[in-house]
Amino acid sequence: MTGTSAAVSVSSVLAELFAAAARGCRDRSPLTQRLLTDAAYDLGRGGVTARIMAGSERDREGTVPGLRFAGAVHRLVLEGRAPALAKHYPSVGGSPHLPTLWEDALPALTQHADLLRHRVQATVVQTNEPGRSAPLYGGLLVAAQEAAKAAGRQVPFCVRLLEVGASGGLNLRPHHVGYQLPDRVLGDPDSLLVLNPEWTGTPPADLDHTLRVVGRAGCDLTPVDVSTEDGRLHLSSFVWADQLDRWNRLRDALDLAATDPVKVERSAGPEWLAKQLARAERDVLTVVWHSVVWQYVSPADRAMGRAVLADAAAKATPTTPLALLVFEPRRAADDDYRFELLLRLWPAGISLNLGRGAGHGTPFTWDVTPWE
Repeated sequence: MTGTSAAVSVSSVLAELFAAAARGCRDRSPLTQRLLTDAAYDLGRGGVTARIMAGSERDREGTVPGLRFAGAVHRLVLEGRAPALAKHYPSVGGSPHLPTLWEDALPALTQHADLLRHRVQATVVQTNEPGRSAPLYGGLLVAAQEAAKAAGRQVPFCVRLLEVGASGGLNLRPHHVGYQLPDRVLGDPDSLLVLNPEWTGTPPADLDHTLRVVGRAGCDLTPVDVSTEDGRLHLSSFVWADQLDRWNRLRDALDLAATDPVKVERSAGPEWLAKQLARAERDVLTVVWHSVVWQYVSPADRAMGRAVLADAAAKATPTTPLALLVFEPRRAADDDYRFELLLRLWPAGISLNLGRGAGHGTPFTWDVTPWE
């Protein structure tokens, strides 16, 4: 294969990744779908998108280069650097006109190509979606109560929450969020962030019990400091601009974070988790949690993380129990992906698939089956 044909082949693969990301936005974000569809075509023909994506041509699928591109473009809009494009972005008061979107995007892409290339290469997708606190909250209720039953206790365990891939830590305060059900508000009804969890069914737990969180910590390879304008812009840029419900939800979550700061440590997951799990707290359920992060983790770190968890699980006791609670996409029988909430408890030996939901946490259907 000649150098030219190899370059064309690599560009074709990257263009297909853009097209796949566009298909993933179908029926959910017409604006992002159109931007990525047009960018995929432009990339395939060697347009300005190829210049922006130079150096990222061999990125693996799990790094979703298309969404990194879309996030970098959205940030230009949020920073006021692309006024002609802003009129299409509801996040800044615009209204999309899809037939002219790419025409209005081209001047900004051309003018800021170098900045966009830097941001695409320097960043990872970090939505840190606060809607995922809804299934997390229900899962924590189940975990605390099931661990108590297995230990012969009448009162649910307090929880220490450890999040791997925590990004800006927005989901490390589930007990400080309100969850509006048809007949009541779970959690904190006076919270700055009140979610409609859109649940079908309810968690298999006594909802009258209060979730007691006595410790929280998180790590991330590239943590986001949500106390800064740069951090807030970073997370905001990955919200699809025509999904105003998510946009407003993020605003509220950032406001809540300002009143209840939680530091996210810069660290690889396995090393950090080993340090955290080296100590066990009596009469506390330690919960290891991650959501929509597994695809970004290298195979080596996945194996190391499993080994660290297995070692801690072997040492868990009825008075120092351990749980794994994850919300991640799993390939279904139709070869599509479903986002499932999975729970394991040690030493109780409980493994449950608690249900499934949308990737952003809402809506969610509680449907308990064995985790196989």
